[in-house]
Amino acid sequence: MEPTGDEVLQVATAEQYAALGHPTRLRLLFALGQQPATISQLAAALHSHKGNIAHHLKVLREAGLVRLAHSRQVRGGTEQYFVRSARKLNFTGEGASAYTAMAMRTVGEEMAAAPTEPHITLRHLRLTQAQVDELTETLTSLVEHLTEAAETEPRYGLLLGLYRHRDPAD
Repeated sequence: MEPTGDEVLQVATAEQYAALGHPTRLRLLFALGQQPATISQLAAALHSHKGNIAHHLKVLREAGLVRLAHSRQVRGGTEQYFVRSARKLNFTGEGASAYTAMAMRTVGEEMAAAPTEPHITLRHLRLTQAQVDELTETLTSLVEHLTEAAETEPRYGLLLGLYRHRDPAD
């Protein structure tokens, strides 16, 4: 597994959010995960054309969300391997809520196309701020302490979210 540089990247600039404004770019970030991949490998994984993938990777690279991991010579050409710039992306600042909506749609499409049925639980709770803080800390700790299985095992997406429900009076 190729190291992906920084552990966490703060996504906050207009350029970064603009780069995330297309579902294919989100799928590229999902596909890259923590393992480097070539344009050909990504095109095959996303059932797309290499030119399309190359274009979207360029946009992600210019925004600092993807970087070149390494390259190697193959049959007279150069094969480039790309990775995410960070293992984890934190979304802050203006644009975060619009990105969240698009990301949720894209994740929903990924889940609908999954080879097995996803596990989904949605529950609305009344919580104090102290409970919100404790739950957020518990969920973060759970994800950060998971040990990944061997690369031969299937990849799973894990989406944890806690949001304040909109009041009907608002």
